[in-house]
Amino acid sequence: MSAETVTGHNEKAYALLKSDAEKIRKLIEVQLENLTMPQCPLYEEVLDTQMFGLSREIDFAIRLELIDEEQGKQLLSELERKLADLHEATVRK
Repeated sequence: MSAETVTGHNEKAYALLKSDAEKIRKLIEVQLENLTMPQCPLYEEVLDTQMFGLSREIDFAIRLELIDEEQGKQLLSELERKLADLHEATVRK
């Protein structure tokens, strides 16, 4: 494969991961805006499942060398910060 093709695959993989991360971020934002049901077990389960799935996707992309480990960690840490914000908001309520 040419370097240009590899770069294209890398960029596409990262864009797909960012898109998946954005979907999770939106779920978190919706919950932050509507704290009517803090600590809803179903909602927490959905978020946990989504986060786990994304972490597996990121791990797979790293192992295929489509993204570097730092990029993957950054995507997850941003979402983990949002989840921490959500947890703090529900505790304060």
